[in-house]
Amino acid sequence: MAVARRPIALLASALLALSVLACAPAGTRDAIHVAEVEGVVGSVLDRYVDRVIDHAEDTEARLVVLIVDTPGGEIGAMKRIVGRIERARVPVITWVGPPGAQAVSAGTFIVMAGHVAAMAPGTSIGAASPVLVTGQDLPDTLGRKVEEDTVAFARGVAQLHDRNPDWAEAAVRDAAAASPQQALELGVVDLVAPTLESLLAAAEGRPVTLLGGVDRTISVAGAPFVENRITGFERFLRVVSDPVVVSLLILIGLVGVAIEFFSPGLLLPGTVGVFALIVGFLGAGTLLPAEAALVLLVLAVVLLVAEFFVPGGILGVVGSMALLMALGIWAGQVATAVTGLQAFLLVFATLIVVVAGAAFALRHYVAGTSETGTRLT
Repeated sequence: MAVARRPIALLASALLALSVLACAPAGTRDAIHVAEVEGVVGSVLDRYVDRVIDHAEDTEARLVVLIVDTPGGEIGAMKRIVGRIERARVPVITWVGPPGAQAVSAGTFIVMAGHVAAMAPGTSIGAASPVLVTGQDLPDTLGRKVEEDTVAFARGVAQLHDRNPDWAEAAVRDAAAASPQQALELGVVDLVAPTLESLLAAAEGRPVTLLGGVDRTISVAGAPFVENRITGFERFLRVVSDPVVVSLLILIGLVGVAIEFFSPGLLLPGTVGVFALIVGFLGAGTLLPAEAALVLLVLAVVLLVAEFFVPGGILGVVGSMALLMALGIWAGQVATAVTGLQAFLLVFATLIVVVAGAAFALRHYVAGTSETGTRLT
């Protein structure tokens, strides 16, 4: 029975992978794309914003609305997000909302980078002084260097969009913060709007200038909405990129590989160890998602092939997990259409279905016609 169940497990894994690839929605053209920029600013949020704007550009969207609610985060990720907004070929509206939201620290400059910047009542912006990840102040020399660099960046963002550079500098040097009305009077934002609908109504007809001097007029009348939600892969990446999780995964990986090295033949510790190391390096950023997916795909092929020669089922289970994770990573990289790489994965998953089904049928046939060991004389 254990032998017969392995192909069934492989078949189920491949079918699930096929469903993941088949569920990519088609892009809606000439739409308003809405995305929620919430949580800590980091590499995952950076990737998410980049994907949203890419999707909007590819589908010739009218504009992108980024709903911001963040306590701040990494300076490097913030700069990449700001740069992506400024390079956008479609207008980007940044809105601190709904009421009760905040755009402090790194979130301040994400909001100020929008072609139209707005806030909802009961929100806040500012307090952008650089600190360590622990919340402590930076050491003297390093602190001055980071502060001066951040001030220069903040002033540049404000000046590019005709906003108040002096307040942007004060937000960095003195942790200055502002309420919506104060921000509007100081020239930090352009609008105060309580809801997304009122925001779009107020933005209707506003002229904006994209990078390169391209003039556009915001038009929202009759445009459909496209919600760009964070994907399951991005949620997974947010978890595994946590420093504590990364350290734990790498420790588990090293211990598993060490156990397999000193006690060869156990299979489980080494297999789990390699799997944990790949995911740990993905979370640490040592492996890019596409690279991690390729490594996981190779690992899955090796383990699934080995499962037919080594009894036990462990290799098949871990191999199926590696395959699904590889497919999930690749599918998570694309917002809309199926690319050539996804088409390859689709074919690959189909082959697994065929092979697993054939193996199941063959084993079932052999098991049903095998000799019992008793002969009539």
